[in-house]
Amino acid sequence: MGITLVTGASSGIGRASALAMAERGDGVILTYNGNKDGAEEAVAAIRQAGGTAVALRLDVGDSSTFPSFVDEVRDTLESVWQTDRITSLVNNAGIGGGTKFADTTEERFDDLVNVLFRGVFFLTQRLLPVLADGSAIVNVASSSARSNPIDLAGGYSAYAACKGAVIVLTRHLAVELSDRRIRVNSVSPGPTHTSISGNAFDKMAHLVPELASKTLLGRLGDPRDIGAMVAVLLSEEGQWITGQDIEVSGGYRLGV
Repeated sequence: MGITLVTGASSGIGRASALAMAERGDGVILTYNGNKDGAEEAVAAIRQAGGTAVALRLDVGDSSTFPSFVDEVRDTLESVWQTDRITSLVNNAGIGGGTKFADTTEERFDDLVNVLFRGVFFLTQRLLPVLADGSAIVNVASSSARSNPIDLAGGYSAYAACKGAVIVLTRHLAVELSDRRIRVNSVSPGPTHTSISGNAFDKMAHLVPELASKTLLGRLGDPRDIGAMVAVLLSEEGQWITGQDIEVSGGYRLGV
């Protein structure tokens, strides 16, 4: 049995990824920041299905907490699974964009960078000693970094730039960690119905048909669509894939 750690797994893509790995037999450590109830619901769902899961609090935007978090991970691994290693890491935790370039303050910019890029970089670095040789990492990026911006009235310049940095980091980590046979990939979701940005898709439901019309498969993404691909990349099916960014978007803006 493997052990997967998923950041930001109290809802959305993180939760779907955690559930998908649990369905494949992995134990799961999932993190949350503000949504403790959601994290506990995810743990309960995994346990009800016969799996094992633990929720730990983590603010990915505050790297000063990472050493104590890693200590907590070590303690959890020992007490729950009698091991000292995780076999998969999903860097998913995030915050939404939606601030136009001219209105982006330095404080807002720093918040985005700290959560979306700096946190991914230094949390992964801190977790290297507890990441098993031959394991796998998936970083959740965004199609906004590699195609047209998401159509939510613009405002994704800083967000997309951070996600682009994650894609570049993914390729370099694949090289640097290859001596330990650690595979590193990223997934770039297209428009996906999650609660990010304050439930933006629910608040602006009128945009959903337009986004769906620009997607070859005719609908918005569901978190389970992304979680399924994350699970493939972490599992044996993905054992010969590393250093790649895979867009999971249903063909968003592809010839539409």
